[in-house]
Amino acid sequence: MVKNTMSNIAAEQPGCTTNNKQAVRFFSLKRSGHIGILKHVGWVSLALFTAITRALSQPARAQEAELPTRWTKAAMTAQVPLSEYPRPQLQRNEWLCLNGNWNYQGGKNVASAENPATVMTFPARSATIRVPYCPESVLSGIKRKQEINMWYQRPFTLPASWKGRQVILHFGAVDHKATVFVNGQKAGSHSGGYDAFSFNITALLKPGENSIVVAAYDSNDGRTPSGKNGPRGDYTFTSGIWQTVWLEPVADVYVKNIRILPDLAGKRLKIEVNTSSEAKVSALVLDGKKEVTKADGTSGTAFYLPIASPKVWSLDSPFLYDLKITLKSGNGGAQDEVMSYFGMRDVALGKVDGVVRPLLNGKFVMQLGLLDQGYWPDGILTAPTEDALKSDIEFTKKAGYNLIRKHMKTEPQRFYYWADKLGLLVWQDMPAIWYPDEDTLKTRSTFRSELKAIIDAHYNSPSVIAWVPFNENWGAFDVKNITDWVKRYDPSRLVNGNSGFNNNPSYQKAYGDPKNGDFVDTHIYVGPTKASEPDSQRAASLGEFGGVGLFIRGHMWPVENNAYAYEPTKSALTDRYIFLLDQVEQLMRYRGLSVAIYTQTTDVEHEVNGLLTYDREVEKMEVDRIRQVNQAVIQAGNTLASKKE
Repeated sequence: MVKNTMSNIAAEQPGCTTNNKQAVRFFSLKRSGHIGILKHVGWVSLALFTAITRALSQPARAQEAELPTRWTKAAMTAQVPLSEYPRPQLQRNEWLCLNGNWNYQGGKNVASAENPATVMTFPARSATIRVPYCPESVLSGIKRKQEINMWYQRPFTLPASWKGRQVILHFGAVDHKATVFVNGQKAGSHSGGYDAFSFNITALLKPGENSIVVAAYDSNDGRTPSGKNGPRGDYTFTSGIWQTVWLEPVADVYVKNIRILPDLAGKRLKIEVNTSSEAKVSALVLDGKKEVTKADGTSGTAFYLPIASPKVWSLDSPFLYDLKITLKSGNGGAQDEVMSYFGMRDVALGKVDGVVRPLLNGKFVMQLGLLDQGYWPDGILTAPTEDALKSDIEFTKKAGYNLIRKHMKTEPQRFYYWADKLGLLVWQDMPAIWYPDEDTLKTRSTFRSELKAIIDAHYNSPSVIAWVPFNENWGAFDVKNITDWVKRYDPSRLVNGNSGFNNNPSYQKAYGDPKNGDFVDTHIYVGPTKASEPDSQRAASLGEFGGVGLFIRGHMWPVENNAYAYEPTKSALTDRYIFLLDQVEQLMRYRGLSVAIYTQTTDVEHEVNGLLTYDREVEKMEVDRIRQVNQAVIQAGNTLASKKE
């Protein structure tokens, strides 16, 4: 027992073995004022004392997953979980990942974490949490329920090579309000559970060891966007830090963000580079190591790079150009340099044999996809590892689909990178707000602000081809106006204003079909008969259908499980799916249907209607047969595409 305890303690300190961990703990206690208790204790008994006192002073760490995945162990044992560079479209060579064990205090009885003016003090021996997994998850190491107030702390020391440079502290996402302190001083605050934010903390740093404290507050009252993990949602409530935290050194003048827009017809790329202060910008497009084109501009002002013979990003060939952006100093030297990428593709509506349909690169492609909710039994909102994150996309491609509808949540930037790289279309939902008619000035403004932030965050990904502001009237308000606003703000993509407008929650008025945007979209369970038909301005979408379940013992979440309908065996479920897809093909050929999204990629908690079990261990249908029928339907759409007007 003592041996296991000491091994766990040692494992929490990078570079520490069980033997030298004793010395580390000794000096930690010395700094915290407890040396008087220990000064007469020998090294062996010191190890025992440390293990016992720590075990007594901390809550038990949840190490047993109710439904583990094949990645759970790797996530639990990683010194730095999810250590991949978190921002592929704005990448620098130097950075420091802060994922891993942080000190933690949380719950209703700790100091309020809602916009605190002062930092909370952490005791010498605090509970720890594994970042970036939410406190409600087993991967966090604590698995608590609805913390509301969350306080995180960790020390860090900057590499010596960063001396004299600006230091930026980045957060992938914190749900919902975050206030950040560095060395006891407030660095800044942010509201919004699904978008990244950062602070320049250079002025707050000191030589040697520094300290970060994050206060995260999430009331879970339905008055901020929360999607399926809100008070009226279906799944485990989540909160706090749930994406990567990291540090990055930059020059005095540096790139803050970029905005990229491919113009396939014009054979050019529009780019805008926003910087910390005005600068000259040089942009270079690369095909591997081959220079394609370059152009110079000024920060804050859009300019163009001509691409004479563009290689098109498509589902069959998702080609990505590399993009190097350099800020020039007065003497012509480089002040900052970042790497990015882009895909040359075009999305629009057009008529095919008199029917309005969505076009990709000028051609109708039948969009056949999965409703993808991105939940995990071990990490909940956060995939346990990079391989896990990538695996859902790989499975979707393997099963013959060309689209996912990312439902009621967003993902880390690396998810969209893999969709861009592997060639998969993405519809991006806005997470629902649940009570838009209460305190409307505040709640509706919050929704609008976070909708804009999510569009900005994923604007550069070629895989993202449509925005979905509302789902089934959940939290819907001003649907027509918001649909128009999204279309104006990003005219390069399609907009589905109210997916499944034929459904409605009982607690609020149905806004129904907004009559604008790019899709007429209904949800039909089990379906697909009675699906939408196109009108003179919009394409027809079956935004959700199917949902047929299969029970797989040993691979279900420990709650009462359900689905819209059931089949008894894998073979029967596959047969049922093929029949549904045969009907989808009929609707595409003769009723003008252009999009069909089956529910869903995986089982999610109580729902057992996925193609995969919740732990991703069992394929619940015969995937070779699923792929065959999916590809047949898509190919039938390609045949129709030749009739474009």
